[in-house]
Amino acid sequence: MSEQDASQMLRIGRSLVIAIDGPSGSGKSSVAREIARRLGLAYQDTGAMYRALTLVCLENGVSVQNQAAVEELAERFYFEQWFDPGVGMVAAGLDAERALDVTDEIREPRVSEAVSAVATNLGARTELIRRQRAAIESVRNRMVVEGRDITTVVAPKAEVRLLLTASEAARLARRGAQLASSGEQQSAEQLAQQVLARDAKDSTVVDFQRAADGVVTIDSSDLDFDQTVAAVLRLVHETVGG
Repeated sequence: MSEQDASQMLRIGRSLVIAIDGPSGSGKSSVAREIARRLGLAYQDTGAMYRALTLVCLENGVSVQNQAAVEELAERFYFEQWFDPGVGMVAAGLDAERALDVTDEIREPRVSEAVSAVATNLGARTELIRRQRAAIESVRNRMVVEGRDITTVVAPKAEVRLLLTASEAARLARRGAQLASSGEQQSAEQLAQQVLARDAKDSTVVDFQRAADGVVTIDSSDLDFDQTVAAVLRLVHETVGG
């Protein structure tokens, strides 16, 4: 039996939610997706939901600064995310009939610049958190979920709860490399604005820089991708693997 096959037998038929929080550039999305693939679990990127709502606002003339309008839209907009970690597709729109594949669009700079206003809208957050919890339940509580408030708000009773962090320099370098690989070039000032300024804004509603009680911190500053995945897998096996 391969190591991956053995991993996929963890808690068969029982709940296995792995909650991962972390700041921008910590690598949580790519790591969470790989952990889900290795363990045969569903994967949810909660940040994609906030980005999708932001895009729908921008595309339909709703100011992200208009809190009441954003909250109202959050309660009715269409959102669908494929939970297969190998797919990563997202569809969104005003309703199901007008929904489009927005997988690439939600990563555009205009969305990155506006998403904090949506993410800090408490009314919108309440609705999106409800949807995120429903998504976990839809796969019988067998999912890797990543974001900024997963360990404390969305899934505080998850079997595994961890904060994935890294130094400021490491996070900026990783995000810069990620953008460069997709053909997008940004100045040091623009990169800092996207990564550090957004973290500062989002931290006004949720503390994702420090681990809450019972949450394990993994610092990946000096770890490469494979080493970080291995560290998370060790934590999962130590916590629930018997």
